[in-house]
Amino acid sequence: MDPRPSSPSDRLDSVAAQVTRVRAGAIVAGAQADHLAEETPVALEFNGISHATMLATPADLEDFAVGFSLSEGIIDSVADVRGIDVLPQCDGIVVQVEISSACEARLKSRRRAMAGRTGCGLCGVETLPEVLRPVDPVPAGAPLAIGAVLRAMGAMRARQALHDLTGATHAAGWADADGTVALVREDVGRHNALDKLVGALARQTMQAGGGMVLVSSRASFEMVQKTASAGVGVLAAVSAPTALAVRLADSAGIALLGFLRGADATLYSHPERITS
Repeated sequence: MDPRPSSPSDRLDSVAAQVTRVRAGAIVAGAQADHLAEETPVALEFNGISHATMLATPADLEDFAVGFSLSEGIIDSVADVRGIDVLPQCDGIVVQVEISSACEARLKSRRRAMAGRTGCGLCGVETLPEVLRPVDPVPAGAPLAIGAVLRAMGAMRARQALHDLTGATHAAGWADADGTVALVREDVGRHNALDKLVGALARQTMQAGGGMVLVSSRASFEMVQKTASAGVGVLAAVSAPTALAVRLADSAGIALLGFLRGADATLYSHPERITS
């Protein structure tokens, strides 16, 4: 099982706070104790080159760095990572990732392409293929029982310790074909939570392909991309997918399920991967 902090005092991902509560339309006298999820600027550097800064929960940052690197195509496998240093700063955290020289050269080439002409007020023309980059299809595998998927979602909810403490975070989990949840990662950002999960799977060298990814959010295009980067053929979400996410799941061979609530779900792609 994946160890998680057992008490609020053990955590780096939340802080204590004093709040005033309103109940039944009336202010409750006296301040009461509560906890808030931390949200910290996390800057990722690759071989000394600043690449991206995200607001994230400052836990499992080594997993985050590896998962982000894999899902963004910066590295091909965890073996391309030579080292990770997490350096707290006064205004955030810098995560320094040392990657192989081949991956560094590819990253520099991509950065040069993305620094080109501007086609609109939001992004350069050259960046659009980067955002909508194709993913390798996930190999076919034995179908998973819908009962196992539904059980796994319920089991993941029971392991969202930071959400229980703060009510402010998303979770991403991985479960095996029987629906046993082996890993859960949480973050204020749903994409960050999934990157942390992808990184944890890679760092623990787990054979993820025969299981499923679970997310406590909607299923966007990027969530499908990240699932495909982990080689997992089933993605189950609490809320709805987008049309673009369904199209990518269909082309990538991923069974995409949404609206997992109790014993209900909606299957949007590759129904052959799910069985009764």
